[in-house]
Amino acid sequence: MTTRFAVHTIESAPAASRPLLEASRKNWGFIPTLHGTLAESPVALEAYTSLYALVGSRSSLSPIEQQVAYQAVNVLHGCEYCTAGHTYLSRSVKMPEGVIAALREGRPIASDDKLQALRVFVETVVMTRGMAGDDAVDAFLAAGYTRAQVLDMVAIIATKTISNYTNHLTHTPLEGFMADPSLNWVSPARRAAQNVAA
Repeated sequence: MTTRFAVHTIESAPAASRPLLEASRKNWGFIPTLHGTLAESPVALEAYTSLYALVGSRSSLSPIEQQVAYQAVNVLHGCEYCTAGHTYLSRSVKMPEGVIAALREGRPIASDDKLQALRVFVETVVMTRGMAGDDAVDAFLAAGYTRAQVLDMVAIIATKTISNYTNHLTHTPLEGFMADPSLNWVSPARRAAQNVAA
């Protein structure tokens, strides 16, 4: 049996989530289904939206660097909703299409060594659960990043862990625009399952 989670509107959400959904509607022009799903827990919704806003407004990483880091986490976690969403967001900050494709397809970013170093560091931190080791940190710093940005990566990973895990646990419905074939993304695990079923 699949447990169903509501995608809340402002009217149906718990009282503490309503102002947060109002803010989401103001910031995005609509209420993303992820936010409507997170609204079941005001704590989770506030944690996610606050972290996302902090990274966007106060990190010294460029918008493209932020999106590379976010997308590296999304793809590694196999999150179809967030990978599609951050493909759209990556295009909105003028990320080159070759970088977008490399991230989505799990290929190295051959065109930009610094972005590839960022992507490798983020993936290493996620896969080792933070036990990446001094060599990984030193390689990240040697690529031109700072100690503060080492810790910014932790904030980005935390942000995407909230959304990725939420989407996995609740089966958050995709946004309508995510049906666009250039945005839609199927996780490797689901692709493998589909191949077995075929």
